[in-house]
Parts: sequence; structure tokens; C-alpha cells
Amino acid sequence: MNLVHPAALALGALALPIVAFYILKVRLRRVPVSTLLFWEQIFEEKKPRSLWQTLRHWISLLLQLAFLALLVFALADPIFRWQQAQARRLVVVVDNSASMNANDVLPTRLEAARAEARRIVDGLRLGDELAIIAAGPEPRVACGLTDHQRTLREAIDTIAPIDAPTRVTEAVALARRLLSGTEKARKAIVVTDAGFDAAVEMARQEDVELIRVGAAETSNVAITRLQARRSLVDPVGYEILVEAASYAKEPVSCRLELDLDDDPIDVVPLTLAPGQPVVKMFEKTSADGGRLRARIDYADALPADNTAWAILPKRARQSVTLVTRGNIFLEKVFEAIPLVDLEVLKVEDGQPIPVPKPKGGGAAGAEGAPIVVYHRAVPETLPAGNVVVIEPGKSGPLWDVGEVLHNPVVAKQDKDSPLMANIRLDNVLMPEARKLTLKGTAQVLAESGSGDPLYAMVDRPVTGTGAEVSSKLAVLTVDLDKSDLPLQTVFPIMMTNLLNWYGGTKGELRESLAAGSTARVELPAAVDPKASRSLIVRAPDGTERTLAVPAGTNRGTVGPLDRCGIWTVRMGPGEPEKGGSTPPASTRAASAPPGAVVAELPCNLADRRESDLRPAEGLPEWPNRLAAGLAVRPIWYYLLASAWLLICWEWFLYQRRWID
Repeated sequence: MNLVHPAALALGALALPIVAFYILKVRLRRVPVSTLLFWEQIFEEKKPRSLWQTLRHWISLLLQLAFLALLVFALADPIFRWQQAQARRLVVVVDNSASMNANDVLPTRLEAARAEARRIVDGLRLGDELAIIAAGPEPRVACGLTDHQRTLREAIDTIAPIDAPTRVTEAVALARRLLSGTEKARKAIVVTDAGFDAAVEMARQEDVELIRVGAAETSNVAITRLQARRSLVDPVGYEILVEAASYAKEPVSCRLELDLDDDPIDVVPLTLAPGQPVVKMFEKTSADGGRLRARIDYADALPADNTAWAILPKRARQSVTLVTRGNIFLEKVFEAIPLVDLEVLKVEDGQPIPVPKPKGGGAAGAEGAPIVVYHRAVPETLPAGNVVVIEPGKSGPLWDVGEVLHNPVVAKQDKDSPLMANIRLDNVLMPEARKLTLKGTAQVLAESGSGDPLYAMVDRPVTGTGAEVSSKLAVLTVDLDKSDLPLQTVFPIMMTNLLNWYGGTKGELRESLAAGSTARVELPAAVDPKASRSLIVRAPDGTERTLAVPAGTNRGTVGPLDRCGIWTVRMGPGEPEKGGSTPPASTRAASAPPGAVVAELPCNLADRRESDLRPAEGLPEWPNRLAAGLAVRPIWYYLLASAWLLICWEWFLYQRRWID
């Protein structure tokens, strides 16, 4: 036996004053009496005794000395060698993934896992050390190695439910790193529902013990994928893709409900066969966009995957100024395109060609940026921004007009360019066009058999205006009055592609994110990249956290997104640079104001393995349980308990008059 605190044995010297108090005689008081006859008789019967004869209350003395001995040995903290040899280091890995929120075990599987972890803490033996790891999207150590049970229980209570996939394998690897470098017996104890593919292999490893929670057969229906994007053809149209699956023994009948900003847009019945995903496509129209929600009307054990979210971007209106000498087809094609605010400026022969300032504002290349279209009337100086030139009558700053091309045929077109999406010009009649010699760098979108460009994008030099402007100009050299291009369906598609390309609305896909992933958030262009900024990230459950954005960059990383729903990212308060002062009012006014919404991030479970609540095949039906063994409590605990019992026994003997 060893003593942890051998110096405590010195307290045994307290036995000397205890014995001395029992030896001391009680001094008698002098009291006047009427006669000494009776007192002399008593004195003869009780003559003075020797020193050891005065220890008449030896039972009480022995009890006091035994009580002192128990206290002294308890303070010395004795420990047996076999107890030191059997000490263990354990790490409990608590799976708090999305499937652990299933309520097939009341209240949830996660709460059952917490109860198992608390049971393991209560069963710690003398000398054991335990750590707690939460197997979230990024496994974290909730509590380091310790034998303090209260600290361990508090760490277990901090493990919160999340909607992210399982990371048990990475958590076990982290547990092995914690257990390395010790000669004690070590083991990682994983409390999980075993809903991951590596569970069977993990259960066979000697240094890992798997404790399974949850029912063996649990049915669940899930939306495994939801994506929405703007249509490539219709400016106000959008497309929705929904994938649903059932993880049950029997086919399931349910309803799929779609709504946009809480307004229902479609309801379809579904019949889901076990293990066979069903994919549905929807085409709808909306210019305002908003939050798109898909929901399965079916009660199961895991509500998190019954709802999925997507963000449909809003289409901004575009300001188009048409400067023309007159062409009804060109006017009508712009009027027919939704979201276009058209202003027509007709120029007569001999009049100066205006350089308009389009309405609507906005930087070039941004969504909803203004566009100027020149038809046959081109000024000497082109305005900054988005410019389209159709049928130029004379040479300009970026092109030279040559001879007339008779009956050119489109022999080659750039199929990879988004400007030529869904367009074929080889069957368009072009009785007349003008030969163009492009200056500088140009991208030819369509050219004739002789190699002459008919439709091209030309790089524009950026002037020192202090504003960011578009660096390309579109040129179309076809004579619209003689060609049948305005009568073809390809013409409105061509103009729509052009407006979308300039406006930045090229059928974009605002991808929905899977739970547990991270996202890069771009800050508004008005934000000064040299200043220190912060973002406020609001989770679907209403909790908020602040994210610092380093100076010198205009993007921040948000995540991991561990809850399903819509995450909102807003601008936080700016911070002055170290050693500097608050920026001037003019600089602050140009920045995005605090509280402005920077991005909305839709987050869905989108994990088939998490939605399948059944454990991996091949696991034992009943999990092993970690044995606590003997001597769960330290020896000092039993010594103090014995001292307490001894005091109670002495009180009982005193009350029964067995000791004085």
C-alpha cells in the first residue's frame, strides 16, 4: 500500500492530548456542609487510584482514538498497488449527428447517448481518467482527461444537437491521440446509433467499444436534394429539382408541398418505394424570387430532413436606352423582354447623336445595370458602361467599317459562350451586312464563311473615371431591315442572352448547402477592403455569432453550418485599425451600413446516410457494457464513511448509558 499524502500521518500526534484529557482529574469545589460523617465514609470507600486506574472510561477513549485514526488515514489517502495497476484512461465519444435527433427513443437518441455517457462517468474506478469528445462536423474535446465527475457531467450537458453528418471516425482518431503516450489501459467508448458505414469495422477494433442507442428498425422519409435556379431562357422563370427517398420496409404515400415566401406554388402526391429515390422537376415563374421551401407532409422519427430550403435570387429590372433611326422590330423585341424598362430616342438625319445617361444607376456589369443600344446612329464618343452597337453605319473607336457583304452565311459560331446559348444562325437569311475590322482584342461570336465577324464582343479601354466600368462592347453588323433575323425566334433569345450577360443574370444557380459545410461570403463592393470589418451570422434557431473579416480581403468564411434552415449574414459594426482613429464620415457613408444583409445561405441535411436511421448491418444486437469493477470509490471515501458510522455508534452507546 502507498500513501498519496504521507505527511498527514503526523496528525496522529493528536492522540496525546486526547489521552491527557481522559487522565486529568476533576478539581473538587469546597462547599461548607453541616457534618463530615457521611463524606468520610464515602472517602473510605473510594480511595485515590493510580494513574492508569483513572482511565475508567476506556471504551469512550478507544472510540475517540479509532475516530482519529480513521481521519488521519483518510487524509493520508492510501492506495493499493493493484489499484494503481488497474487504472485506466478512457475517452467517451458522443455522436451528436443529425440522426441522433430521431425521437424513436424518447426524448431523442442524443439524450439516451448522454445518459449512457453519464453512466460511464458514474462507474469510474479509483485512478481512472476520462475525456469527453463530441463528434460534430468538427470533432471537439468537450472535456480533457480528468477524474472529476462533476466536470465530466457538465461537459456531457454541453453537447448540443446538430443537423450535420456523422464524424465518428475522425472523433475516434482524435481520441487515440489523447490516449497516446501512456502505459495505462486505454479505450475509446463510442456512444452512437451506428448509422455510418464504418461502424462494423470500428466495433471489431480492440481499443474501441461501441455502445448503440436507438431502435433497430426505424422508418424515415427524407428530402435528400433540393436545388433551384433561374431559367436560361425565361428571364422570370426558374426551375426546381427535388429528390425524395424513403427508408422503410413498405412503400410510403405522402405529399410534397412547395411554397415561395410562404405562398403555396405546388402540391404533388408521392409514392416512395423503399430505397428508390424519386426525382421531380418543376418550372415556375417569379421575378421577385425569395425563400423556396419544399416539405414532405409525413410524420416520422426525424423531422429535420422533411423540409428543405433554397434561395431564388431576385431579378432586377434593367434600364435600356435605344438610340435609333427607327426599327419597329428592334423596339418590340426589347418591349417583349420582361424586366426591361425601355426608353427610345429616335434620331433624324442631320441631328446630333445623343449620349444619354441611362436611368436606373448601378455599376456596369452589376445586376440591373443600365444598357445603351445604338442602332445605325453611333456617336463619336461612346458612353462608359454597357453599350451595344447594331448595324454601325460608320467606323467607330473600336472598329472600322468596310465594304458591303452580300448574302453572308454564318459558318462558325462560339458554342461555348453564354451569349450564344440556344442560338443557331446558320439558317438566317442575311442579304446584306458590312465588313468589320475589329481593333484590339475581340471575341468573335459568329463569323461568315469568308472569316468576317458578324457578331462580336470587343474589349474596351477603361478610362480613368474612378468608377469600375464594363470592359466589353457588343457589335452586330447585320442589316435588320433586309434580314429575316428579327422575324426568327432566335432574335429575342439573342437579345435576352445579351441583356442577361451584361446584367449578371445568366440563369444563375444559388446552390443549397449541405449541413456541416462552409461557405464563402463576398462583401459588397462598397465596403473598404482596408478597414477592419465584422459579419453577424444568424443561425436558423435565432442564435447569433460575430465573425471578424481580416483587413485586406473582401470575403469571409462562414461555417460549419450545423443547423438546417436559412442562415442570414449581416454586416457588423466596423472597427478602426490599430493605432488609428475612426474613419471620416465620407468613408463610412460609402461603406455598407451595419445590419445590411450580405447573404442568405440555405442549409439542408442532404445526406442519405443520416436520413437512413437504421444501424449498419453486421453489428451485434446487444452492445457490450463497460464494467466498473471493484473499488469504484477511493479508500479515503470508505475511511470517512467508517468514521461517520463510528461517531453514530458512540452517540448510541452514550444514549444507552453504556459509556459515561
